[in-house]
Amino acid sequence: QVQLVESGGGSVQPGGSLRLSCAASGSTSEINSMGWYRQAPGKQRDLVATVTRSGSTNYAASVKGRFTISGDNAKNTVSLQMNFLQREDTAVYYCRAEGGITTPEKTERWGSWGQGTQVTVSS
Repeated sequence: QVQLVESGGGSVQPGGSLRLSCAASGSTSEINSMGWYRQAPGKQRDLVATVTRSGSTNYAASVKGRFTISGDNAKNTVSLQMNFLQREDTAVYYCRAEGGITTPEKTERWGSWGQGTQVTVSS
């Protein structure tokens, strides 16, 4: 597995922008995809965006056109540029990495979470 360290986040007014970053360490060669999830108070943790090692991206409908995810395979990092933030985007944002190995003898899959970073959108 990997260890994930997030940075960025904070407070911003509606319509503003923030950038989140996440760096992975450990078994980084096994990473298949990285992404961001968020959890608002009293709600479940939901997908925001993911990016695969090959560069394919996936976004939640609510953030399409406003958020952009990018990954750097050489640095084992993933970033989330968030523009036109809305109050509904307020949540704790978690970085996630998924990966694994496949050998003739076995297939192993794992997932790792970061510690989370708060994003607050308020006037």
